[in-house]
Amino acid sequence: MGSLSDFGENKWIEHLCSTAYTPAATVYLALCTADPTDAATGASCNECANANNYGRVACTFGAASARAIANSGTVTFNTASGSWGTASHFVIVDSATYGAGNVLAHGALSTSKSIVNGNTPSFAAGQISVSVTAGAFGTSFANLMLDKMFRNQTYAQPVTKVALYTTTCSDTALGTEATGTGYAQVTVNKVGGGAPKWAAVSGGASSNADAVTFTQAGASWGTVVATAVVDGSGALLFYDNGTADQAVASGDTVSFAIGALQVSIT
Repeated sequence: MGSLSDFGENKWIEHLCSTAYTPAATVYLALCTADPTDAATGASCNECANANNYGRVACTFGAASARAIANSGTVTFNTASGSWGTASHFVIVDSATYGAGNVLAHGALSTSKSIVNGNTPSFAAGQISVSVTAGAFGTSFANLMLDKMFRNQTYAQPVTKVALYTTTCSDTALGTEATGTGYAQVTVNKVGGGAPKWAAVSGGASSNADAVTFTQAGASWGTVVATAVVDGSGALLFYDNGTADQAVASGDTVSFAIGALQVSIT
């Protein structure tokens, strides 16, 4: 089972908060002789040596489901003409060229394999998978981004709006949204846009670069127990049930200070 690299995490958040992500038309599987780590690049992923008929192989994926995506067909490498070393990990990269490109995801093989002359490494459908941990962001958003990154499927940059809820949210469902005179979701613009906007993306995260302030309540909105970032159609992107409960009465103004709203993938 694989997970996103630092590069992959940043691209997910950038697609929401900054610049649109343009995926590679084809992604490739590469074998590694040591843990690539989250910070891996195409040049620093501990890939098998570029010798003895080793080469990256195109890998196609089936549709994402339940926050995971897996190869849709058999992936077969060249037949080794000499030792490739012991393959213990894999990376998925956006370039066929050895030592080039970006690592999108990485993971450990279930069993390490010493690849010697005459071996033809192969992975059956479903054996190479990438998943993202549940919690904090919506399952639908996760599936859309997995499909975009690994299958080159269209997912246009969404509008991002902050919304308030009087019951908790989950990975698959929003809570009950606040209501009352003056209540409306607040749009947070992309990096470099008008206030309020998101801050530059770093470490798979962004936060609000400006205060996010709702219109003053003209009547009670109820007790707010959760906050979410939703798209223009109201679909869940990110949520937080951990903020302190706050009763919003007539005349109150709800505001999030700079940096108080963070969207992240770790």
